[in-house]
Amino acid sequence: MMLTPGDLLLIFSTALGCTAAITVAALLVLRLRPPRSIAFQFTVVVAAAIASIVCSTVAIAALMYLSPHDLLVLLWVVGTSAVLSLAATLLTARTTSLAFAGLRRTVERVGHGDVVDAQTHGGKEFLDLSAQLADTSARLATARTEIERLDASRRQFFAWISHDLRTPLTGISALAEALDDGVVDDPADYVRRIRMQVVTMNRLVDDLFELSQIHSGDLRLRLEDIELLDIVSDAVADVHELATAKDLRIVHAGIEGRMLRADPHKLTRVVVNLLTNGIRHAPESTEILISADQHDDRLVLSVLDQGGGVDAEDLARMFEVGWRASTARTPEPQPAGSPGAGLGLAIVRGIVQAHGGDVHAEHAPQGFRLNVALPVT
Repeated sequence: MMLTPGDLLLIFSTALGCTAAITVAALLVLRLRPPRSIAFQFTVVVAAAIASIVCSTVAIAALMYLSPHDLLVLLWVVGTSAVLSLAATLLTARTTSLAFAGLRRTVERVGHGDVVDAQTHGGKEFLDLSAQLADTSARLATARTEIERLDASRRQFFAWISHDLRTPLTGISALAEALDDGVVDDPADYVRRIRMQVVTMNRLVDDLFELSQIHSGDLRLRLEDIELLDIVSDAVADVHELATAKDLRIVHAGIEGRMLRADPHKLTRVVVNLLTNGIRHAPESTEILISADQHDDRLVLSVLDQGGGVDAEDLARMFEVGWRASTARTPEPQPAGSPGAGLGLAIVRGIVQAHGGDVHAEHAPQGFRLNVALPVT
């Protein structure tokens, strides 16, 4: 039997009326009640959908079925389905609520600095979010450890710098008092020693200023085409007195004919600091080799001394600000380069990185080598 247009209109209007009434009631419950959990809102929405279907079905059946027996059967079928569906909804809402509670506890632990593990149960979205929280907690822990290490290094650095500045100041004060009291036999020698202490302080202050420019990004390079041999020759001349004091011989290999674009003053500072470091740690009456080799688009400048170098675990720390292989903090005046305050190699790294290059240290069969890789173009 075909349904007439009137029957279809009656079915539609009845279903629409029942659904609209229950939907309005559900919206009022969600609107008028104070903020509730997502599980509660999910339950209300699903319950409203089930109620709308049941109400519409029963209302239409009451209008169309003539047999009370058939209507009773339908009520039992629809009611049983609705109850079971609502029970499944409550169970799902409970599971969702527990998953959210677990995520909330995880977020609180991450906020307290704990490293958390990803959850192994729940929906895909919860598992993905839990995995991201676990990864974030691990990365935050790593970052905190690095920040603590840098903060400790910063405090140690300022303590060392204060000591390194106080040492020549104390010497100057003592020498000046002796001169003022007139108890010295050779005033010219005391003046010379004061001048040496002042030179040491000036170099340390210059190093600090250059480091501040490097770290603040204010280091300005005046690039020009230069020949590496000229840079190496100037640097060797600067450290000649220091090398002679230890009977060291500085030789070079593969330097001739090497051209690159760099700041000549800054690059000379790099080579001087590398040589100063090598001279400081090389055994007496040995040889220091400066060499250059090209790898692809990089020119690698190496300074090899015959000393033992540093421990393998300290190779990555050599270029940190304030790091020194020895814990003794009494700087000795040097004819060239950094006055031994642990700033020379940090300046090397900053200048080289400003040129687009990199630095690294390594143990070699002949001794210990510091490498500087600079772009050729």
